[in-house]
Amino acid sequence: MDRPTNPTSLSPDALDSLLSGIAAAPWSDGRVGAADSWAALIADDIDPKRIAELRARITAQADDAGATLSPAERLAALRAELARRQLDGFIVPLADEHQGEYVPKRARRLAWLTGFTGSAGLAVILARKAAVFVDGRYTLQAANEVDPSLYEIRHLVDEPATDWIAANLPEGGRLGYDPWLHTADGAQRLRNVCQKKKAELSAQPANPVDAVWSDQPAPPLSPIESYGPDFAGTTSADKRAVIAKLLAKDNQDAVVLTAPDSIAWLANIRGADVPYTPFVLAFAILRKDASLDIFTDRRKLRASVERQLEPGIRVLERSGFEQALDALGAEKLAVRADPAGAADAIFARLDNAGAKIARAEDPCQGPKAKKNDVELEGMRAAHVRDGAALSKFLAWLAKEGPSGKLTEISAADKLEAFRRENDLIQGLSFPTISGAGPNGAIVHYRVSEASNRKIETGTLYLVDSGAQYLDGTTDVTRTIAIGTPTDDMKDRFTRVLRGHIALAMAVFPAGTSGGQLDGLARSALWQVGLDYDHGTGHGVGSFLSVHEGPQRISKVPNRVALEPGMVVSNEPGYYETDAFGIRIENLVAVRPAPVNKPGGKTFYCFETITLAPIDLNLVDGSLLSRFDIEWLNAYHAQVRETVGPLVDAETQAWLAHATRPI
Repeated sequence: MDRPTNPTSLSPDALDSLLSGIAAAPWSDGRVGAADSWAALIADDIDPKRIAELRARITAQADDAGATLSPAERLAALRAELARRQLDGFIVPLADEHQGEYVPKRARRLAWLTGFTGSAGLAVILARKAAVFVDGRYTLQAANEVDPSLYEIRHLVDEPATDWIAANLPEGGRLGYDPWLHTADGAQRLRNVCQKKKAELSAQPANPVDAVWSDQPAPPLSPIESYGPDFAGTTSADKRAVIAKLLAKDNQDAVVLTAPDSIAWLANIRGADVPYTPFVLAFAILRKDASLDIFTDRRKLRASVERQLEPGIRVLERSGFEQALDALGAEKLAVRADPAGAADAIFARLDNAGAKIARAEDPCQGPKAKKNDVELEGMRAAHVRDGAALSKFLAWLAKEGPSGKLTEISAADKLEAFRRENDLIQGLSFPTISGAGPNGAIVHYRVSEASNRKIETGTLYLVDSGAQYLDGTTDVTRTIAIGTPTDDMKDRFTRVLRGHIALAMAVFPAGTSGGQLDGLARSALWQVGLDYDHGTGHGVGSFLSVHEGPQRISKVPNRVALEPGMVVSNEPGYYETDAFGIRIENLVAVRPAPVNKPGGKTFYCFETITLAPIDLNLVDGSLLSRFDIEWLNAYHAQVRETVGPLVDAETQAWLAHATRPI
């Protein structure tokens, strides 16, 4: 049945429960979805005054941190809980049940415990020692956020947690973990290290952090929305038929899907349960007959939207998911699940139920990554509008930046305001990285009131930002000189630009992976003994995750071939700690190369779809080749001709100069 027409028809307890879930969704923090769309979860037609009253209650719940415990007290409370459970240690990853990049407020256990707010990391808590592990993007951020008297700070790759556990876990000890927050592969690595210590890896039926987090937010609630072929390009039935055919080919009866972006893509639905990414937190089971069962909180589903779901799709209560896994086992079915993405708890449940488990990658990831023609056209259109907003911002920054009055926060807010002038925007695609001077050297810096710096003359300003539009997802980085840059800044910027151009111009045979191209983006830096400690490119979804697999461009080995329709970022960089950061990022789409000849080997190339000026004030033309200059001039001509008609006269005048030929 549809929602009531008046929220007063809900019982007080039911209304309070709904409001708690709504408050736990990201309505005020990079929300994805129309303003006040949460009201549809309560009633179909609410008086505006009543919406205002309910919004105030939601805001009060969202803002009520209730955090009275200090970091030291939180750590002590967790250690007491571990002692009560007779555990010698516990692992706290930055993860939810779906292993997503952006997790709901309820799952931000690592941040609550340690203070670290980055998007990748974990902590290991022992009785007398504790450590936080982060990758190269977050070493400076972790140093600023984590109390070193409570935690050692370690590099996630160079000093992995497994090594630290092996060195510090007591011989024969018990190390606890939440099997819903670790993949099957990840849990096996932990078992291996515990076996070396003759220790036990103990799955906890309830997370001990939750036991001591007294004001933990509720599971998030946002409306499920239909996302039809006008934007998706094809029907859910067609997508499900493709995946079902893959299952049949591999003699598999069903696949368990745990990645919400896979489920959103497969069912042609969207939501707003987590910040920056428009999906619904859910699990799903797709059978080889192409029927799809989605398990989530059914309060998210209005009857009007349920009627729009295509035949063969059912939305069931989340509480029935484990029983559905048991049923697969009872039927002795061959069930596919991704050990690198699905929770260890799911594999244990299937195994105990008697299912024949096929450990294989999520079958939706590859097809989802290869955008169809409608999706590609949507991505191009979104980037044109996004480029117009960014050009307005860069023109404004050129005028206001040297005043010394702007800050990282005010600049980020202004850029978001320009983007929100667009009717199709649904929110940001990630927290804007707005880094002035030395803060630009923090790769995934997130400005706060405490860290907010002024944008000063003689410095570099790095802004990495993007948006979610109904027809596409954007992600772009520009580095801007405020005032006159130094020769050192220009040298480093131009070398990053050379790498960016080299990758943008790449032509490569079919079967080439991103790892084989990564060195192109680093070569100009390598020539003078420099490098950067992050990947060169990540996949990007179509009104989905801004960081999408399975393709990537990175030094980390990756056998996934780049194929037509895949969209990846091209973002080499350079960073000098306590000085400045440089990154130039465009999104590119893989397409057939013009060198292809009938009957010959197939080659691919990249189409750059991001359209925004690159700061010529930072370019040292003497370091560029003729081909570099031709690419840069052609790119800027395309920006000027495509974006120019969409901006005001003042921005057009600035744009003409900013994209002048060199």
